[in-house]
Amino acid sequence: MTITESDCRIEIEMADIDESRLDEMFERLERMPVPEGYKAEIVEGTVYTSPQRDNHWDIIAGIYDQLRAKYPRKRIKSDVRIDYPGGLNGLCSDVTVVKDGATKSSKGRWTCEDVEFVAEVISKDTARNDYGPKLTAYATAGVPVYLVVDPYVGKCHLYTLPKEGEYTNDLTVTFGMPVDLTTTDVGLEITTDEFERG
Repeated sequence: MTITESDCRIEIEMADIDESRLDEMFERLERMPVPEGYKAEIVEGTVYTSPQRDNHWDIIAGIYDQLRAKYPRKRIKSDVRIDYPGGLNGLCSDVTVVKDGATKSSKGRWTCEDVEFVAEVISKDTARNDYGPKLTAYATAGVPVYLVVDPYVGKCHLYTLPKEGEYTNDLTVTFGMPVDLTTTDVGLEITTDEFERG
């Protein structure tokens, strides 16, 4: 294994990676000196770290607070590892809601089959993951609702109706307008008027 660091990205190059290596990669990651205040996850076999900024956290908290109107606290997760299809994807989504009655695997982790909502708040250095490999992973896993919040452009992108590894419906909403999830499994609106740009 070769580990190199550049900006916010640590690349792990391995030959013949298989799913069984994901646990090993996370174990090694836990022993690495990831700076405090940084989030780390593995996307397609590459470890990405990104700083948690004030605005980033405020948006996550805003989504969480609104989800609490419907969901019990223990069904809403943040930065918790869940493994997704499509290679080595140990994703730690900004906000995840697991289905009612979901139980952890024998390894003590939630499974992607039990996820009914995911929200990611864009970080500049890892934005391509949220619109690329993560979008594909969530659709392939059949996550019914995927919300991308992009404070750099002041917009939310809502992806629904996953089919054969792609979302068949997407909607863009400008900050200040509500994101209507009433016709989805989530069944409520997410207001965005307190989300700040930048």
